Amino acid sequence: MSTIAVLGNGRVGGNLATALTRAGHEVTAVDREPGAAANAARTAQIVINATPGAGALERLTALREELQGKILVDVSNATLDGPDGLPGDLIYPGSSLAEQLQEALPDTRVVKTLNTMLFPVMTDPAALTQTPTVYLSGEDSEAKQVISGLLSDLGWQKEWIADLGGIETARATEAAILFVPHVIRSSGFAPFAISITR
Repeated sequence: MSTIAVLGNGRVGGNLATALTRAGHEVTAVDREPGAAANAARTAQIVINATPGAGALERLTALREELQGKILVDVSNATLDGPDGLPGDLIYPGSSLAEQLQEALPDTRVVKTLNTMLFPVMTDPAALTQTPTVYLSGEDSEAKQVISGLLSDLGWQKEWIADLGGIETARATEAAILFVPHVIRSSGFAPFAISITR
């Protein structure tokens, strides 16, 4: 069992908090208010950033002390919205939010995952008709192993988890979010994941 703080209690954060609690973890879900986020992060072993990618770097950098030595799981994507409110461009082209976070928080172990799918798939991957893939990016192999365990608790089978390597690989998965608006426009808001098939 892990003590987990989920920052952000919208659809993504609420969904993750419910599923992880059901799996037996001690979970606190809070909104973006600095005081609540700091208190939750201070007592957690693992902190999940489920806040919007725009503004997340500033929001989390303000928690540098509370995040020291912790695993920070970043599931968000830093994008600029297009005219229809869907992701239209990247805030950090040639980089990624995860890389920016790791650089700004050198004493925190950042792991990027769960950012290449619509939120219902994060906690119910088996509901898809084809085998999904979830990706891991991060510098710390032990942290990635811990998060692989959390993914298993969320229903991800070991063979569905792809460790891409260092934190710089997060720029590829974050860029993949630009597929999403086109898929939604063509197929509607139905659960899907950007996956590898072999």
